[in-house]
Amino acid sequence: MKDKCGIVGIYSSDKNKNIAPHIYYGLYALQHRGQESAGISTSDGKRFYTHKGMGLVYEVFNGKKLKKLKGNIGIGHVRYSTTGKSRIENSQPFHNKIDGLDIAIAHNGDIINSRELRRELEKEGYTFKSTTDSEVISYLIRREYQKDNNMIKAIERTSKQLIGSYSLVILFNHELYVVRDPLGIKPLALAEKDGTRMVASESVAFDVIGAEYQRDVKPGEIIHLNNEESHIIKGSEKMRRAHCMFEYVYFARPDSIIDGRNVYEVRLKIGRALYREHPVDVDVVMPVPDSAITAAIGYSRESGIPYGEGLIKNRYVGRTFIMPTQEERETAVKLKMNPIKSELKNKRIVLIDDSIVRGTTSKALIDVLKEAGAREIHLRIGCPPIKSPCYYGIAMATKKELLASNKTIEEIRDILGVDSLGYLSIKSLVEAIGISKEDLCTGCLDGKYPTPIPL
Repeated sequence: MKDKCGIVGIYSSDKNKNIAPHIYYGLYALQHRGQESAGISTSDGKRFYTHKGMGLVYEVFNGKKLKKLKGNIGIGHVRYSTTGKSRIENSQPFHNKIDGLDIAIAHNGDIINSRELRRELEKEGYTFKSTTDSEVISYLIRREYQKDNNMIKAIERTSKQLIGSYSLVILFNHELYVVRDPLGIKPLALAEKDGTRMVASESVAFDVIGAEYQRDVKPGEIIHLNNEESHIIKGSEKMRRAHCMFEYVYFARPDSIIDGRNVYEVRLKIGRALYREHPVDVDVVMPVPDSAITAAIGYSRESGIPYGEGLIKNRYVGRTFIMPTQEERETAVKLKMNPIKSELKNKRIVLIDDSIVRGTTSKALIDVLKEAGAREIHLRIGCPPIKSPCYYGIAMATKKELLASNKTIEEIRDILGVDSLGYLSIKSLVEAIGISKEDLCTGCLDGKYPTPIPL
């Protein structure tokens, strides 16, 4: 699975301050959200400076390049592709002009009706350089701004045309605009340090530069930062929310705060609930590293069963889904996760993982553990069965490819070859997160989506 992107925006009241290094460090902290490309745009009040490229943050930027990104205001982006192929034309921020004024936009999310909006814009004469929905948003804002030269109203009118998820940072005319969709699907938070105001997809981006987390951007909010003050345009308080439950299960770093919830604490609760729902008599609790480590700690604490490591992750291996053949994918799994045979031989283990999508990686891992001598393998999953695709920025498999879409738990257990299998219930997941089910997006679990979806 892939999440679409991480964003950072910074505005400093000190006109002599170059904030590009701060954006760089913020993006570095958000590298887990996107590893295909990275980009930064800044402004010194006279002109825009943009640099972006394919690869990791440290590969795209160095000290020399950061020095060229002048200005006390800027935005940054790290990308995984969900809409649009992995190529430089689709990297962000997008840089455009409106009536001779520069505008740069960085986007986290996925717009469901982007194809229809794109066709509409093309009929009006707009020419696209990329295949992403982020460029669609850029042109919509440009079209709306030209009606009355009011950026706030342009953003409000654009938001009403968008169906899907979007957190945006917009650099325009030496001012910073921050936008979160009315459902609050994608995370976005605010921080401050010595007159420097910062926004980012996750609070970990603040920690690295010592900025203090203030709060999350509210769903539907538009925040306008300029030299004088912050202008906040609030969204409707009556509208339902649809915070992505998968941020808590998998995507966000465990040391992040998402919509006021400590992700580490949520995952501990997930592990504890897993034991209460699916207890088992084993010798050791082991995680699939790294995303399931915290839940495994919770399972161990609740059960009293010792926590141990059975798999060591090689963090320098690419993602296994890019391998063209099943044999190569299985080899990549073994390269990525190596067993500690001395910790596994003749042991009864309960293996904790965050989720199962296609099941191919899970099956390969189980085989690795068996070959290493594990006597019993009991699999516990910290997320309910994923039965439906995501349309809001997580590149999951199609419904046909999802292992749990049309199989029983027992059938899945047989396919994976484990001694027992237990998924966390939706009820326990909701309780662990601490947000009501009505205010969470659980579409991939139960097919109940917060917006219309493509046919």
